[in-house]
Amino acid sequence: MSGDGMYDKLITLLDEHGATYRVIEHAAEGATEAVSALRGNELGQAAKCIIVMVKVGKKVTRYALAVVPGDKRVDLTKVKTLYEGTYASFASQEAAERLAGSQSGTILPFSFDEGLELFVDPELLRNPEIYFNAARLDRSVALSSNDYLSIAKPRVEVIAQA
Repeated sequence: MSGDGMYDKLITLLDEHGATYRVIEHAAEGATEAVSALRGNELGQAAKCIIVMVKVGKKVTRYALAVVPGDKRVDLTKVKTLYEGTYASFASQEAAERLAGSQSGTILPFSFDEGLELFVDPELLRNPEIYFNAARLDRSVALSSNDYLSIAKPRVEVIAQA
């Protein structure tokens, strides 16, 4: 699915649930720091979305969509531990984009793929709103954190580096 298709899917989902959100149009940018400056949000309000590949034993590979505040990094060891895995790394760009349905830099903090489990760090949810690129480099969404929790239904786990 293209970025535009995922964008439409996101907006439809938010509207179906009566979510409180705003769409923000801006210059095309995928880097969290740069796009936060364009949107005018604090870095800690930005949802940085990283897909992590975890090996569980020799034959099982799992994928996690790890969502952390924009001023933090994903702690791969913590994600590995959640799966009782033996190895964790960032997913390849190809795997990440296939699972997310959009290009790197525009990955949504929602999972629309049953093979991608969604985790969010509780620190991000301290903000009344979260900001993220909406499957497009030139468009973002500011979404109520409470609506995000109720719609996305992530596992809330400490996954950011201290």
